[in-house]
Amino acid sequence: MSHEIEMKLALGETGPERLLAHPLLRNGVDGAQRLANTYYDTPEGELEATRVALRLRRRNDSWVQTLKTSGEGSGGFSRRREWEWPVAGDALDLVGLAGLPPFAERGGDILERLEPRFTTDFERRLWRLELAEASIEVALDQGEIRAAGRRVPIRELELELKDGDPQALWQLAQALAESVPLRPADASKAVRGSALLSGRWTLPAGTAPGERLHRALLALDAYDDTGEDEWKHTAREALQALADTGESEAGQLATLLERPDWLERGFGRLALRLAHRLAA
Repeated sequence: MSHEIEMKLALGETGPERLLAHPLLRNGVDGAQRLANTYYDTPEGELEATRVALRLRRRNDSWVQTLKTSGEGSGGFSRRREWEWPVAGDALDLVGLAGLPPFAERGGDILERLEPRFTTDFERRLWRLELAEASIEVALDQGEIRAAGRRVPIRELELELKDGDPQALWQLAQALAESVPLRPADASKAVRGSALLSGRWTLPAGTAPGERLHRALLALDAYDDTGEDEWKHTAREALQALADTGESEAGQLATLLERPDWLERGFGRLALRLAHRLAA
């Protein structure tokens, strides 16, 4: 078992192009992979209900099984438990899963009821940055999520801490936001796939500042995948409620959301600054 510490950022339409031109990355990628993934759950969605994700990934001719639990954090930043190991082929290693806490705690016949639920297929470009405070893997993912005959695009950036101070993730995200249209994203590919499969997004309630920001970011994730204006309205409401508690950046973000081209560099810088302060 390991603990994954990462930051997830959603990119605007011109985000990948601008990212590739950023001074920190423009010397060329350190690696590129085509990743095909199948996510598993029970027909009732029992894993998703407890924010557990089970994935079988094909990378070239090899297969890897990954189990991730719900984590701590919001504003794009997360820390969570992860188990990952190679498997022989395109079938789950149920014996290996049985002894892990997420399944050992449940008991019953849940392993026998697991089935494929949705897929993701994307190209991943990788950079390894050795900074003064940390070693960080930068991953640009572009592709799509497919479920129930529907599909949505993947256009996201993941910053994963390999060694060093987690604060370096925030510093790197802010540096990238100076020239790249991006924002913190709280919905994983697994969450997005489940929402696409069910045709339904569920947002948490809460009145604490971090909870309101989490609600706003998830609403923007839902807006990106559905194009339904009600989700942008929900995000504005959550941000305005946060602004009413004295968080001035939240009010500025709510105002920017009224623009058609709201996801630009100013939005990303403000959102990261607010998320960082609330996380601290």
